[in-house]
Amino acid sequence: MQIILLEKVVNLGNLGEVVKVKDGYARNFLIPQKMARRATAAAVAEFEVKRAELEKAAAAKLAAAQAQGEKLNGMTVTVSQKAGVDGRLFGSVTNFDIAEALTKAGFPVEKAAVRMPTGPLKAVGEHPVSVSLHTDVLVEVTVAVVGEAA
Repeated sequence: MQIILLEKVVNLGNLGEVVKVKDGYARNFLIPQKMARRATAAAVAEFEVKRAELEKAAAAKLAAAQAQGEKLNGMTVTVSQKAGVDGRLFGSVTNFDIAEALTKAGFPVEKAAVRMPTGPLKAVGEHPVSVSLHTDVLVEVTVAVVGEAA
């Protein structure tokens, strides 16, 4: 299916590009998320009229994400979990827990934005975690996992 991208999509393209993707990806993800539209002649003409407006909105989103990233970069957030004597957690610290802790600290972040390449944290200590605020803004945050007595 041919679609017009309404914002930058990782590994696909930038705003305004007409790309070919699988039908299911377009119908089930890109179009409902308002990231793309079908590339019909009418839609292309309508996009060209709104191009400047969409580019301005995308630039504002990027600037807001960069400003939040400046404040968030290098921050340490503390999460407490029940742990055993040896420092292993009885549960684990997931991206949901980290997003919740960042939101309480005044940085509203969705759990999908928290990137944990090694999976959930299962030990007490400090762990580096990436937070993707925008497709172009990736910041490093340190998560300090503190053990509670069981």
